[in-house]
Amino acid sequence: MCITNNPELQEWIELLQSDDLSDRLVAIKSLQHLGDEAALDVVVIALNDESPAVQKIAIATLWEFANPKVIPNLIPSLGSPEAEIREVALSTLGELVSQDSLLLLLDALHQDNLDLQRNILILLRKIHDAQSLPYLLPFLESEHPELREAAITTLRYLNQVKTSPTALSLLQDPVDFVRREAALTLGHLADAEVIPSLSKALRKDPDWQVRRNAAKALMVHAAGMAIPVLIEAIADEHWQVRRFAAQALQKIFQNTKNEDAIPALVNALADEYADVRKDVAIALGNLGSELAISSLQQSLDDPDREVSIQAERAIQRIKDYSSISAGQAS
Repeated sequence: MCITNNPELQEWIELLQSDDLSDRLVAIKSLQHLGDEAALDVVVIALNDESPAVQKIAIATLWEFANPKVIPNLIPSLGSPEAEIREVALSTLGELVSQDSLLLLLDALHQDNLDLQRNILILLRKIHDAQSLPYLLPFLESEHPELREAAITTLRYLNQVKTSPTALSLLQDPVDFVRREAALTLGHLADAEVIPSLSKALRKDPDWQVRRNAAKALMVHAAGMAIPVLIEAIADEHWQVRRFAAQALQKIFQNTKNEDAIPALVNALADEYADVRKDVAIALGNLGSELAISSLQQSLDDPDREVSIQAERAIQRIKDYSSISAGQAS
């Protein structure tokens, strides 16, 4: 038992050993309120209390102490059968872990506890270290979709990791939420098949969130070869897919001009969603074609003020671009 010169603190420390749950709850709440690190060791012991309520307050107390020495004691709570315990432990460790914790976290991945493994994978995102990659790769092929999702998400946080054939294969995963994260991760990889794979997902995946994330990833790459599928996506049935396809084209058109997109973009100026119309107007401005001016002029009267502002800016951008091109030609 922890001994302290503070009589009030010692009183609560002793009460925390009571067989009565109400006594222990009062004690751990009082220790949390006092915030005295002299009680740290006994609060750590309370992590193993039979009551989840006591455990939860103990974890919250250690969070307030913010002492990294308790990281090894908190890791088992990531695999607690109680969801609230896992949640508060993950939040606490998210504040405490650092590069110095890497080996400890990687070692914990070997424990056969799905919840603990998933939470460790989440914590590895804070450290960003590519040394995690060999430990992470087996989870990309786990039988548990929750672990595949956590692993493919963590992959995009690791520094200097640019290729992963297994990540590509997860874009064909049977579980929607795994494919959604795989699409976003491919935005950070450079395998030769990334753009074709994302293009296929944008064109054919039945889940609109996968298609949206594929458009987001293609925006990151800003690859001209994706223009045809992004043009198709401007007519997607879901407005978020249409919006992010327009945003991807915005970025691509900053460096690559392709007037094949004009008909689809002009039609989308009448989209029912103002966010789509706004991003389409920006894309047309970045494209810089005078063929879009008359349609953009009609959007000056759009009922959404932001759309009309972006249409006006797009028209000016096109005129500026035309003036520069004319000056260069002369």
